[in-house]
Amino acid sequence: MAEKIENGSERESGEEQGSSGRRSSRSSSGSGDKLFQYHGWVYHLGTNSIGHEFCHLRFLLLKGKYAFMYKRDPFENTGHKPIRKGVIGPSLMVEELGRKGAMYVLKFYNRLDETKKGEIALTTAGDARAWMEAFEQAKQQADFDLTRGSSRQRLSIESELNLEGHRPRVRRYAHGLTKLIKIGKGPEVLLRQSSNLESNTQSTQYSEGDVDDAIEAHEWKCIHTTNGIRIFEEISSSKSGRNILLKAVGVVDASLDTVFEVVYNLDKHTRYEWDTVSDHLELVDSIDGHFDVVYGTYTQKYQAGVDCCGWAKMHDFVFSRQWFRGQDGAYTILQRPAVHKKCPRKSGYQRTKVNPSIWEIKMLKPSAEPNHTRCLVTQMIEVHPSGRRSGNRHYISKLERTIEFALLCQVAGLREYFNTKPASTFVSDSKILQKEVPKELDFSGELSTTDASEQFYDAIAANESLEEEDSDDEEVELNKEGKLKLKNVSWAIAAFSMKKKAAPMDSNELDLLAAPVNIAANQFRGSMQPGKDQSDSDCWMETNGNGFMIRGKTYLSDFSKISGGDPLLKLFAVDWLKDENRIDEIALHPNCVVQSEAVRRLPFVLVLNLQVPAKPNYSLVLYYGSERPIRQGSLLSKFVDGTDAFRNSRFKLIPSIVEGYWMVKRAVGTKACLLGRAVTCKYLRRQNFLEIDVDIGSSSVARGIISLVLGYVTSLVIDLAVLIEAKEENELPEHILGTVRLNKIKVESAVSF
Repeated sequence: MAEKIENGSERESGEEQGSSGRRSSRSSSGSGDKLFQYHGWVYHLGTNSIGHEFCHLRFLLLKGKYAFMYKRDPFENTGHKPIRKGVIGPSLMVEELGRKGAMYVLKFYNRLDETKKGEIALTTAGDARAWMEAFEQAKQQADFDLTRGSSRQRLSIESELNLEGHRPRVRRYAHGLTKLIKIGKGPEVLLRQSSNLESNTQSTQYSEGDVDDAIEAHEWKCIHTTNGIRIFEEISSSKSGRNILLKAVGVVDASLDTVFEVVYNLDKHTRYEWDTVSDHLELVDSIDGHFDVVYGTYTQKYQAGVDCCGWAKMHDFVFSRQWFRGQDGAYTILQRPAVHKKCPRKSGYQRTKVNPSIWEIKMLKPSAEPNHTRCLVTQMIEVHPSGRRSGNRHYISKLERTIEFALLCQVAGLREYFNTKPASTFVSDSKILQKEVPKELDFSGELSTTDASEQFYDAIAANESLEEEDSDDEEVELNKEGKLKLKNVSWAIAAFSMKKKAAPMDSNELDLLAAPVNIAANQFRGSMQPGKDQSDSDCWMETNGNGFMIRGKTYLSDFSKISGGDPLLKLFAVDWLKDENRIDEIALHPNCVVQSEAVRRLPFVLVLNLQVPAKPNYSLVLYYGSERPIRQGSLLSKFVDGTDAFRNSRFKLIPSIVEGYWMVKRAVGTKACLLGRAVTCKYLRRQNFLEIDVDIGSSSVARGIISLVLGYVTSLVIDLAVLIEAKEENELPEHILGTVRLNKIKVESAVSF
């Protein structure tokens, strides 16, 4: 069953390559398993044994479930041995820490011991995304091998990762990322070239297009077109007394990673080519890799149509930026007015409060032209009414004379910017160079006993001190090549783990032949009260799944989605708890509702513990019960009794903000999220229940979003749906496991645990 990637000319011709990473994949005919390879240049970050920070350029290779780290490109330097190597296990977690200086940092840690960690840095957000996907593939390959392999091949949890190991001698070190951007030679220059942003880095995640998984509450009307963009106004806001929402939408001929880099870049020479508003932007403070504060200036005379009363008004402003990337690859940038002690008012400038706004950058399906990538760019902005209403016949002419209109026209500027740069849109070279794979990488699927003790974090550990640091480390040549989309192999794990190949299951997840058990709401009691009607607040309600879109029976052929319908499980209680420490394994607590006699009589209970990071820590615990036993062989049965890796690859949550501030709605979105890939999930299986502890604080992106939500939570109505993702034809259509509506929760109403 073990496989290896073939050497030289036997490689697949459609391989993807790039300056920072490239990937090739293999699948054996007639079998469900796949082995992939991904490799490229990265920066290894950390602190060495004498306490100095280092930032070393390293060649990282992933092959199946194995990782190898080199000082030189092993494809160019045959016989060159890795300085570190090891195995990637299912407990590995990869978190995107965001930007540090000009780099994007990925953190690796063991979800069973988060003190064991290491970091690498990439030069673009697109490269960071590609490496995260590559490590996810390696984790799935590891789980697949563990599932199919003999006991000799299985890795124990204790030996899976060795994160603290470091090499004994120190010759020299580099100080951090600030020094890195000043090196100005060798691979660093190539890694930072703008052409690296243009790779056609599509993923199978984009195949669903722009279809949301929950019905959006906003309704938009196109009110104007200009320079290839459409300008919309939200209908409900235009009819009410609150601020108006406007958005500009345009198609840009470039990859979404490229567009994001250009939008987020503060360099004035680049922004002068498309930004119709800003004169000067500078970074004031970086809170973390996803959140910073920016100071800027603009002169009204440069805005077309803006009346500057015959003289140039100088304005300055301060705003915060928060960015994150969804699992579908789409970028969101939140921009809000801010105040900062480093930015006092300046003489000669009029301090302006910026309008809250959002950039959204989403991938579009490829056009008929080869290697042509497009994305949909949306800029949404909140505008004070000031007497402007779409019913006014002079509305458009007045709108065109505002600074808000100039901001919306930035989308048109981006379109024209990329239209003048054809190299930013098309990739001409899509073939990998034919190279001989080094002999030490030509293995049949397992390391020797000696090698097996050198786990992944020997190659990526936080401590590093190299024995032989050559002076030409920064002179290694870098191959610029195109990229291939990463194919998900999680379906293979599921296929092999259920090798019995029973007849295709029907649409029923529960055993309909068994007598149902009545689940009456008055039998159970949680700390949060159920609501009587929609006007109640600080309560929960169970809703049907009609507001959510899930995969239909023919999804694999036409990507069609259907309304969710009634959930399989019934929500019977909700707890809203707080404690100084994170609350784990709540179902085992003697006072938990799961320990009551009424719950013990239920055939199955799903406990979803959403752990909210704050001071103190909060837990929103949802209890779902089944009226009938789970049908053997169903997808739900595979999930409940499967491995953690299988659960992580399948457990989905769909959010929807039904009522609340528009920026929170856009930040949360309506796309399904595979929780096991986004945050750390821990599972507790007992006789009649499965508890899932979702550590939202394990992701910096999730922490940023949840902090935004908590700031407005008392005015929010939130709908959630949980389900298991179907990836095989006999698993379709999907079924919603459970839903909940949270009505304007009060943080202070949480009960001490």
